[in-house]
Amino acid sequence: MTTAKPPRRGVPQPLHGGPQRFGPYLLEARLAAGGSSEVFLARAAVGALGAGAAGGPADRLVVKRLLPHLVAEAEGRTLFEREAALHAAVSHPNVVSVYESGVTEQGEPYLAMEYVEGCDAFRLAHRAAQGRAGLPVGLGVFITREVLDGLAAVHDARDAAGAPLGIVHRDVTPSNLYLSVTGQVKLGDFGLARSRARPPVRPPTDEAQATDASLMGKFSYLAPEQVAGEPADHRADLFSVATILAELIIGGPLFPGTGQLQVLLAIRDCKLQPLRDARARLPAGLLPVLERALARDPADRFPDAAAFSLALAPFVDDAAAQRRDLAARVAAVRATPSEPSLVAVAPKPVAPPRPAAPAAARKWDSPTLRTDELVHLEVDAEPEEDDDAHLRTTGVYPLAESFVLHASGERTGPWNFAHLVEAVAAGVVGRGDRVDFIGRGLLAIEKIPELVWLLPAAPATAASPAGAEGAGGSDRVYAVDLAKESILAVLAHVLVTRQSGLLALERPARDAEARQRREAFFLRGRLHHVASSKASELLGEFLVRRGKLAREELDLALAVLPRYGGRMGDTLIGLGLVDGVDIFRALREQGRDRLTALFSWREGSARFDPEAEVPAVDFPLDLDVATLMLEGLEASQPGDAPLAFLESRLDAVILPSPHPELAAFTWPPVVTAVKAALSGPMPLRELVTTVTRSGTASGADVARAVEILLALDLAAWA
Repeated sequence: MTTAKPPRRGVPQPLHGGPQRFGPYLLEARLAAGGSSEVFLARAAVGALGAGAAGGPADRLVVKRLLPHLVAEAEGRTLFEREAALHAAVSHPNVVSVYESGVTEQGEPYLAMEYVEGCDAFRLAHRAAQGRAGLPVGLGVFITREVLDGLAAVHDARDAAGAPLGIVHRDVTPSNLYLSVTGQVKLGDFGLARSRARPPVRPPTDEAQATDASLMGKFSYLAPEQVAGEPADHRADLFSVATILAELIIGGPLFPGTGQLQVLLAIRDCKLQPLRDARARLPAGLLPVLERALARDPADRFPDAAAFSLALAPFVDDAAAQRRDLAARVAAVRATPSEPSLVAVAPKPVAPPRPAAPAAARKWDSPTLRTDELVHLEVDAEPEEDDDAHLRTTGVYPLAESFVLHASGERTGPWNFAHLVEAVAAGVVGRGDRVDFIGRGLLAIEKIPELVWLLPAAPATAASPAGAEGAGGSDRVYAVDLAKESILAVLAHVLVTRQSGLLALERPARDAEARQRREAFFLRGRLHHVASSKASELLGEFLVRRGKLAREELDLALAVLPRYGGRMGDTLIGLGLVDGVDIFRALREQGRDRLTALFSWREGSARFDPEAEVPAVDFPLDLDVATLMLEGLEASQPGDAPLAFLESRLDAVILPSPHPELAAFTWPPVVTAVKAALSGPMPLRELVTTVTRSGTASGADVARAVEILLALDLAAWA
């Protein structure tokens, strides 16, 4: 999916040929165009709108309509109708009012809303930033508190029967905050809003979430949980509001970066350095308020919009004066619009949707790259039948194949040049490995000019256990025999001690298969990076297998990969083939899959070395180990497989084993439920009955949770 730029707002573009009739309205000028709809400045046609409309619209209003190609799509219409219903459910002075929704005689749905004469917060902030300064703190706080008042109404909205709707706006960005020439502040655009009371139209897949979340490049205002594709509630909206306030004050982005992935990483890790650098300009006490609102864990943020607004109250003294100041600034922005010339536009007529072009055909004519700049792409007519045969269908740059002899003794290949470049950039092939580069013979990778420039900087040394935050374990290597004990025991050791280091797993050769070695690096008890020497586990192939990238699109990306430093993620984003949020989540999912796959190893050894160096990588995973433990058990013991564990121990007594040092950990919900139910010694049968009675967990879920608690010494057999 391509990431479109935010729509231009605030400068009406007159329609070619003058006002156009649309249902009961006359469309006069286009205000914005987004990924699914267009917004027009309009007025009611004479005698077309009855008195039954909600209070009757003003002389000028805004009409939102679906883009023509979506009119005939049931899903597009349903989403539009859902937006209209959720928006209309909220009535508040700080929320754009809805006058009516309907369908024209031609079958086009529309939404008629209040027109806020002024500009949006994006244009106001941009104008302030041109003076190399942000807005005055008092004005920024005033705007924020007005938005929070509107959000409180959104979050507290109820249906006609009085039941809570549980609306989350999910798109609180500067472009959706409308500022009037009288100093009013209003929240609009409910196109991405969701309600807990109404099931989503699309299946709740990561791909659908990513598509919604990143529409029109709005990822800069997502909360960390939205970036990671995790469940998000109203506190994600509060994070977005806090981001806007910080940017209004500092006069620049809170989460800067040279590319989408860098911005998303900064959000995930809540890197607030630009805000902290502006500490001297902030009144005493404001920085802690913002830091709480921008906490990585939603539980550490303000519980609701009202609480956040109350915490900001001391930092704005005269609301009336701030409103006058805002009105004057909005008038100044409108007096010198950012668009010096206005081009007349024509509303697009309704037409039946054209069949979508194949993905490859759509994206090969990307404006970023001319097709005459591509090197030759050659495809084998009959690839060999082996696991990685399909990787050789792309022959780019030097067509001769290369082989790698890893420092572990494992030999991999053949690699074509583009895949080898990606492997080096991704750390799959690195320092200490030797490469037979296009038939030149084995050489240390550091001696191959075509590859050495791709090597990352020398790795940083991991903190010793004594220096690691919360470390409390031994500095000796922790090892287990996988034939006798699961990798679960090693992960439990890493989690409890919160150590940094290397987890190396090896299993012996079987038949014609070479000895296998896998490496996973941890930083302060969280998964940092999982290395792999398999070509099929590179990011491009992972995305193809997940159906998020076409084979032809991967061919295009591989052809130009060296231009982007061998970084596949940046290449795909640069070519507009995959959205940054999709790449971000795919990288995390890939790392998660690599680790959980190791739970199936039933022989060999696993060793955790807390003194090993942790490599510096472009994309640190930063994944929670407790969640990985549960996902690993689910991958290796799917379905009802754990029930055998239960059946043989139902009458055994299990008892809790408190560990106060683990009290601050956040556990997966089923582990939390089992831990809470295990209040004292009880037969396993009783524990299973207690937890499963609620219907939220099965017996197999309980078995996995018990196995984790036993591995962590949070439970023991009597």
